[in-house]
Amino acid sequence: MRFLFLGTGTSAGVPAIGCDCAVCLSEDPRDRRLRTAAAVQFTDARGQERTILLDAGPDLRQQALRAGLRRCDAIVFTHNHVDHTFGLDEVRRFNAVQQSPIDVWADDHTMDHLKRVYRHIFERDKNVNDSFVATLIPQRIEDRAVAEGSAINLWGALFTPVRLLHGRLPVLGFRIDFEDSIKAANPGAPFPLAYCTDVSGVPPESWSHLYGLKTLVLDALRHRHHPTHLTLNQAVHIAGELQAESAYFVHMAHDLPHEATQADLPPRMFLAWDGLVLGN
Repeated sequence: MRFLFLGTGTSAGVPAIGCDCAVCLSEDPRDRRLRTAAAVQFTDARGQERTILLDAGPDLRQQALRAGLRRCDAIVFTHNHVDHTFGLDEVRRFNAVQQSPIDVWADDHTMDHLKRVYRHIFERDKNVNDSFVATLIPQRIEDRAVAEGSAINLWGALFTPVRLLHGRLPVLGFRIDFEDSIKAANPGAPFPLAYCTDVSGVPPESWSHLYGLKTLVLDALRHRHHPTHLTLNQAVHIAGELQAESAYFVHMAHDLPHEATQADLPPRMFLAWDGLVLGN
């Protein structure tokens, strides 16, 4: 039972195209950041291995190959932006390997975006040629479920949607936990874990879902103010308020060199990096 950081970079990635800054030219592999995405892997109560993706950005193929991913049982989307959705076409290979469809979970705004952009997948019968496309089952996360804090049960993994703000855009974070039967077999796992990328603010009603965590994963773009993302100092402040056992920061721009930035962070707070795995 483990959590994988598939990517930890902002929408431009690091190194950024055409940039000669110290971070973009760095030889530290932790300074090379694909677009932010993650995965949860576990064995369900029947002994079946499961992989659930958190977002499917444009680097998904490269991330899946690097992490050795061989299946994808579901994708849970945080929001509709390009750097979190433009790898959805890649999951057709998982369909072919595992010979099963993939559940896609998203709120109304994001699901409408996916169906518009990926019409060739969701309206396959209208394609001129019956080509190799993904087989997906759309599952809407209703506003009422978010308001009530109702968890989505994915084979014993419990994903509770948490409303967050990405500038003026409402997006979703997820509190991830497991049924007791699975959790008991994995005492060292990093769950409950909250995954909160692309955040500029936490609404008052959402704070209660973010206490009592083993692990907090939180947006921390850079030092300077940004209208739709937390600064590093803001992220450190929120992590301190929530008092998770450990906090990992993601969606970082090339303003944050890994080694130097990590040296200034408080105890139990860390810059995540691509390929980092929490758990067994």
